[in-house]
Amino acid sequence: MRLPRRQDLRPPRVSTRFVHVWRRNLLVWRRLAIPSLLGNLADPMLYMLALGFGLGSLLPEIEGTRYIVFLAAGTVAYSTMNSATFEALYSAFSRMHVQKTWEAIMNAPVDLDDIVLAEAVWAASKSLLSGTAILVVIWVLGLSHSPLTLWIVPLAFLIGLTFGSMALVMNALSPSYDFFMYYFTLVMTPMTLLCGVFFPVTQLPAALQGVSQVLPLYHAIALTRPLVRGVVPDDVLLHVIVLLAYAATAFWLALAFTRRRLLN
Repeated sequence: MRLPRRQDLRPPRVSTRFVHVWRRNLLVWRRLAIPSLLGNLADPMLYMLALGFGLGSLLPEIEGTRYIVFLAAGTVAYSTMNSATFEALYSAFSRMHVQKTWEAIMNAPVDLDDIVLAEAVWAASKSLLSGTAILVVIWVLGLSHSPLTLWIVPLAFLIGLTFGSMALVMNALSPSYDFFMYYFTLVMTPMTLLCGVFFPVTQLPAALQGVSQVLPLYHAIALTRPLVRGVVPDDVLLHVIVLLAYAATAFWLALAFTRRRLLN
């Protein structure tokens, strides 16, 4: 891994031209929209329905609510995180490294900064669809009828922007698709288990609770779970600021490493 040089660390210089790159990704995705959505939804839906109805029938209420409702809220954040991560890893890597699409786009008056921003926003857009689809399932199953759940729609975009930007860092560093397994094994899976998707964080030892509270997924779930229950979350501004800080820092690092990789 080569560290970014000073010129690679300059602040992002983006323009509205990123919208054209975003639109290009949308037009390509439309041809495979249905299988793409099914692939992103199958895993979280199976977890929610199998564990929610199966395991949930054996468990008492958790935090004053049925286990399937507790799990459904975690699944919204989990699905959103996964959708953005897969898009910013496998699909973005294909466009950057395998298909050389980014290099072709840079022959037009579009800078690399705009391309990386477009990829982050596109990953967030994909995650918005996944989070909204899970939310619709929650409504259909009657797990929540609160109008507060509508706030999950813009929240899903923010969560996707956060995790999409984080994944773009790994995209810039990866020599091959196989490298992504380290990210899933060492980052994504521990985060999923520590941040309260399947059980309350309070069940963890105190030291691990402290670790979970600095992870972005914890703050995403801290916002989604009360909304599904029809309650205004506590410390909304804090959780939003943490997610924005992760998104901004990760985007800057992703851009710096991508500059180092493609512009030298």
